[in-house]
Amino acid sequence: MPLKLIPPRAGKSPNWTIRGSYCGISVDRSTKTHREAAARRKLKETIEAIECGEYPPKRPEPDAPTFLSAAVKYMRSGGERENVGRLIAHFGEKPLAEIGQAEIDAAALELYPNATPATRNRKVYTPASAILHTSGIDIRLKRPAGAKGRVVTQFLRPEDVTAIIAAAEQEDQAFATLLALLVYSGCRIGEVMRMKIEDLNLDHRWAYIGKTKNGDPRTVLLRASLIDPLRLVVGKRTEGSLWPFRAGGGLKDRLVRAKLRACGVTVPKRQKGKSRRIPHHRLSWAGFHAFRHTWATWMRRYGKTDVHGLVATGNWRDPRSAARYQHVAAHKEWALVEELPDVMWKIRGKAKTK
Repeated sequence: MPLKLIPPRAGKSPNWTIRGSYCGISVDRSTKTHREAAARRKLKETIEAIECGEYPPKRPEPDAPTFLSAAVKYMRSGGERENVGRLIAHFGEKPLAEIGQAEIDAAALELYPNATPATRNRKVYTPASAILHTSGIDIRLKRPAGAKGRVVTQFLRPEDVTAIIAAAEQEDQAFATLLALLVYSGCRIGEVMRMKIEDLNLDHRWAYIGKTKNGDPRTVLLRASLIDPLRLVVGKRTEGSLWPFRAGGGLKDRLVRAKLRACGVTVPKRQKGKSRRIPHHRLSWAGFHAFRHTWATWMRRYGKTDVHGLVATGNWRDPRSAARYQHVAAHKEWALVEELPDVMWKIRGKAKTK
């Protein structure tokens, strides 16, 4: 009997059914729809699937790897766990052979419908790619447009950093030391806030950063001028969190107050039950991450390091990310500008006569 549609039957099924055989393949399946037009599309799709050898779908082998088993393997090998839970809830025991670009695109939209492309990239594409690679699946995922987010390279001038740190020291010496550590290490604020006293060796001037965004632990060489301020922060303690304040415990507000004082702007008083209204100031754009950009810029401009040198510090894994600071160092070729034809002689002459 050729394939045909069986209409819904009262008391049996509210949906249309495909029944019959085609090319020697027997079919008896529900279309899962009560609309005839949609059922006819299902019938056409079934016929095409049989002709392509895709129906009936092959059942995965009992020992075939699934997303769940691959995710567990990834985490046991030291992979970042933060965003894996929601992916496991979404894919579950789905065989890895059935997960590709389309499935990951769909997962990103379903799990984070209102998120930016950069957030979807960080929470879905990056961990999913890492999980698949851990299980030996070589897949090159096409990331959503805007996956890298807005590339920001604004940096602070030395005099502004000095003013901010000096203003912060008036209120809290430990917080001023934290800002100095940010600008002299290039660490992210989260990495610095996770530091423990046990991670420091002040006698040999290094700090160990165990948990980083890219998953690679690294060691930071501490600038000599940081050692004494860090000793004051540590005091007589021998273990535990380095900082006497919690992450998120008003840190942003402390930075805002320091920036306002550095700009000569009066810090508005906080009114009970109301959020502090921050007046506009020229450093309003500078958050904690600006200190990381400042470190990279200063390393290029004053430290004379190159892109490969920035990558070698461990603060970046990809040279393309470090290359965004290429513009801050003037190349020697710019000295040749003095060899260009002089077109300013007349203007200079007029300027001298005035």
